[in-house]
Amino acid sequence: MPRKRDPRNKGLPTRWRHISGAYYYQVPPGLESMWDDKQTFRLGSSLPEAYRVWSDRLADLENVRTIDKLLERYAREVLPTKAITTQMQNTSALKALKPVFGRMPLNGIKPRHVYQYIDKRGAKVAARREVEVLSHALTKAVEWGYIDRHPFKGELRLASVPPRTRYVEDWEIVECFSLASKRKAGSVLAVHAYIRVKLLTGLRRGDLLRLRLDDLQDDGIHVMPAKTASTTRKRLIIEWTDALREAVEEAKAVRPTHVSEWLFCTQRGESFLNEKTGRAGSWDSMWQGFMRRVLAETKVETRFTEHDLRAKCASDAETLEHAHTLLAHADSRLTARVYRRKPERVKPLR
Repeated sequence: MPRKRDPRNKGLPTRWRHISGAYYYQVPPGLESMWDDKQTFRLGSSLPEAYRVWSDRLADLENVRTIDKLLERYAREVLPTKAITTQMQNTSALKALKPVFGRMPLNGIKPRHVYQYIDKRGAKVAARREVEVLSHALTKAVEWGYIDRHPFKGELRLASVPPRTRYVEDWEIVECFSLASKRKAGSVLAVHAYIRVKLLTGLRRGDLLRLRLDDLQDDGIHVMPAKTASTTRKRLIIEWTDALREAVEEAKAVRPTHVSEWLFCTQRGESFLNEKTGRAGSWDSMWQGFMRRVLAETKVETRFTEHDLRAKCASDAETLEHAHTLLAHADSRLTARVYRRKPERVKPLR
């Protein structure tokens, strides 16, 4: 026979209990993940509050049954916590994912569906990045209590994308510096100074363009890498050397205006970087114009990117540990796999 209900709980919804001045919900076995992993979920101290929490929770659980609804919450709550450029990339990924996976139930997606998506998607690299966003959204679905386990994490075997191998030789840098400038300040000299600072510090483009004069302190250049500002929040102090001081002084000297707080600035003294969009359009135009001249007027035959200069800095460091610290990577394996591009020199046994 079913257990007789406590008179104090008369009139309450099924599985509700009133205990010690508060209302609780006895979670059905197997559904704990949907109620913050609790067997008894506290609804509130008053009946109106309990009904409100109950209604909100049920509505939340009811609405997020499909990938489409999950991605909507992901876009609303997770994307704003990421860097601006990452937000833009992830937004594009969500637009690509929704028409394909949107109507599928959260537990309905299988590894074979992901394989099929990558196979039919024309842009393989873009497809992998889109799958990464989908995978992270499903990880959040587990955290939010919508599903018990990730439907394909650890079950995909995707061929890795080979890392870029372009190594910028020293003579190519010399050729870049041979470009003449008719002015004492401006784009060519600014890029020259920028390259010098980048090769010595390995800083990302955004971090270099964010450098202010007050970041140049007595003990070195103080930097909070933007990529990890909201996670590890690890600061760097790049200690001065004679070469680094000379490069920074050159950068200050060739600015189009000296009335600016930025080490690299526009003619108006403003930062090249738009923090709202993550873009640096005028700087990118300068860099592209510079590279066109390099290919047209020097012996350099193959274009290289700013990212290649960061890799050159890591490659030229004497040890992997130094390169890893300089580039502020969380894992030295990334430094070794992607950024150390020089051939390894090995000695024979005899």
